[in-house]
Amino acid sequence: MSRRFIVEADGGSRGNPGPAGYGAVVLDAATGEPVAEAAEFIGTATNNVAEYRGLIAGLRAAHALDPEAAVSVRMDSKLVVEQMSGRWKIKHPDMRPLAAEARTVFPAGQVSYEWIPREKNKHADRLANEAMDAGKRGERWSPSRSTAELDTAGSRSRAAGAGTAAAPAVEIPAAEPLAEPKASPVGWGASADLGPPTTFVLLRHGETALTPQKRFSGSGGADPELSPAGRRQAEQVAAALAARGTIQAVVSSPLRRCRETAGVVADRLGLDVRVDEGLRETDFGAWEGLTFAEVRERHPADLEAWLASAKAAPTGGGESFAQVARRVALSRDKLLARYAGRTVLLVTHVTPVKTLVRLALGAPPESLFRMELSAASLSAVAYYADGNTSLRLLNDTGHLR
Repeated sequence: MSRRFIVEADGGSRGNPGPAGYGAVVLDAATGEPVAEAAEFIGTATNNVAEYRGLIAGLRAAHALDPEAAVSVRMDSKLVVEQMSGRWKIKHPDMRPLAAEARTVFPAGQVSYEWIPREKNKHADRLANEAMDAGKRGERWSPSRSTAELDTAGSRSRAAGAGTAAAPAVEIPAAEPLAEPKASPVGWGASADLGPPTTFVLLRHGETALTPQKRFSGSGGADPELSPAGRRQAEQVAAALAARGTIQAVVSSPLRRCRETAGVVADRLGLDVRVDEGLRETDFGAWEGLTFAEVRERHPADLEAWLASAKAAPTGGGESFAQVARRVALSRDKLLARYAGRTVLLVTHVTPVKTLVRLALGAPPESLFRMELSAASLSAVAYYADGNTSLRLLNDTGHLR
């Protein structure tokens, strides 16, 4: 059954038009627990533009969590609610493209709109103000510095009727290309008093029948199981990780080949497996099951465009690398907050592993085509409290020899 989310969004402008920003929070409808936050300073704009931008960011955050979810949007902007509900015409030319963009995130039947008083939209309002404050300082809003959830947790828990612990804040990039965080001091310039890093050990799943044939195998086609060779690889990596004794949690892509690999490792380590939808492989559209040569023969123009730009999607409605990067970054930030200071095994696929490595290095999108990543290989990235990252390992297959 698909999940149900509540999106609360707001935007503001100090001058109308003036310095503007938006905020959005995604809540689990069943628990009232915040599961994602988004905020951004957008420069000079009107209140209405900022409110629409907040709506779009909130919908994107919900979509990244579950594209099949039913979403209830709650805003204190009567204008946005009535226009998106279709009861008011959109007359202003600045609003029309924003409303059209908002409608593309989910199919119309999955989203409903409700007006709420401003005092019931405090979380999103606080996020918008944090974004504007950050913009005034010449900085980018950071989820690690946000107090919006803390400022509103008491009233939210009372409204929900339960004192559930809130999920950590997650920053949602607002538009392509994926925005990179502001650089922190590295090497000798970094602080020594940061505590232990959060370390992601990145395991590509074991082989399937498609792996030796080098066929596109994403999340849009068949969901193959591990081959006998892939199961042997899973056992080998499980033995190696058990010998190291450092893994404290296991998180897997929802696809079968990863869940099978993760299950073998987790059983050996005595751990449970948590599934994260954001770790799934790219949807390769019409290329699923084809070799690179077959794609070049059948869809040469689309392939050239895909190789040239992270924004280009495979033929037939697949995902672009920019889209994949957004959802992978979202999962990264959620997992960093959940497992702060711990060592976590992420069992996933070629593109998510390469994307996490690319983002850690601050490398351009084309670097994805310059990394080798073997089946059942291990890579590792350490994340420090000040925002620094360190690539510790890439494509290690020593345990398979």
